[in-house]
Amino acid sequence: MTIINKNLLSLVCTVFLLSTVRSLDNGLAKTPPMGWMSWERFRCITDCDKYPDECISERLFIEMADIMVNEGYLAAGYEYVNIDDCWTEMERENGKIVPDKKRFPHGVKYLSDYIHSKGLKIGTYLDYGTKTCAGYPGTLGFEATDAQSLADWEVDFIKLDGCNIDTSVMVDGYIEFGKMMNKTGRPIMYSCSWPAYFEYYRRPTSIPDYDILVETCNLWRNYVDIDDSYESVLFIADYFANNSERLIPYAGPGHWNDPDTLLLGNFGLSYEQSKAQLAIWAILAAPFLLSTDLRTITPEIKELILNREIIAIDQDKLGIQGKRLSSINRIETWIRPVSPIVNNEYSYAVAFVSRRTDGHGYAFEFSLEKLGLTNFLGYEVKDLFDSKRETFKISLGQSLEDRVNPTGANFYKLTPITNRARR
Repeated sequence: MTIINKNLLSLVCTVFLLSTVRSLDNGLAKTPPMGWMSWERFRCITDCDKYPDECISERLFIEMADIMVNEGYLAAGYEYVNIDDCWTEMERENGKIVPDKKRFPHGVKYLSDYIHSKGLKIGTYLDYGTKTCAGYPGTLGFEATDAQSLADWEVDFIKLDGCNIDTSVMVDGYIEFGKMMNKTGRPIMYSCSWPAYFEYYRRPTSIPDYDILVETCNLWRNYVDIDDSYESVLFIADYFANNSERLIPYAGPGHWNDPDTLLLGNFGLSYEQSKAQLAIWAILAAPFLLSTDLRTITPEIKELILNREIIAIDQDKLGIQGKRLSSINRIETWIRPVSPIVNNEYSYAVAFVSRRTDGHGYAFEFSLEKLGLTNFLGYEVKDLFDSKRETFKISLGQSLEDRVNPTGANFYKLTPITNRARR
């Protein structure tokens, strides 16, 4: 008799649920989007005289684009350069939203052309309310005009925020704005924020209609904005772990849950904590949107960000979101089915994430039985953080011991062994 871990069985069953979800079909986001976004690192710094290297400006986005091309980020898959809030003038001109003339002297189309010339794509930010979260002009009442402006500027990605608008009209507004973008004829990846306002920012909280989300948006921010701290990473990770049963069925090619940006390279995470966020986000099939200063990033963090094997997990073509399977002695097990499928058996990405703060690596054991894996020939195990470590094998009935550093993570890919491979 084959005994399968019930938690893992529920995860695998979502594959069948995914096939029944009717989704937006604009040909975009077949895998989670990857790129760079300004908000978490640079927020709303607008004083270019005082902070010339950090202000939200044409110069900042050109410099980030150049680095992404010249230092291997684009080659690894990071293709979007996304402007967030605080990029416009404080007032519209002739009904149109316009960039700040001092900070973006050549206009959005110039910046768009430059970024496209590098082989990258450009994203920007609007807010469906009367004003953006930082107080700049909102899109309400100007939806068609703003949608056409995005197309005229040849924008590839839009994040539509939800400050300063009543949630009772928010959903219909997001739907209509999506239709207006479609009418322009330009495919634009659509990042929606309304779930975060339903599930966290507004009181009382409520659960948004995810069936509508997948028909409207390519990705959506589910929960609170991430802050530059490990506490924030874990707070968001817990939300996804505690709500996995209702969130997982709505993630897949063309439509993704979004836990917010990667913090790697900023001030709040240690190296070990950076590994933990990267592993959890890859398990969640999350967008890999960096928000850091690529000019000052350390070689160790850059190596993590450009790890092709971890990127491959995040970008896995099956598009199945993973989940937290268990937590024992404050060591969490996160698991995700990935390709290749061998003899009708999934491969798996498995992360062991430590919430311990002991002063040494904590020893833990794992087995196929505890993971709910059943291939009778066993699995080949690849350490995704240590490329120099040789692959090893694990069989049914076998228990292996490893150590994970405090607040860090170990990350593996398990591929089913076949009779042919065993010979």
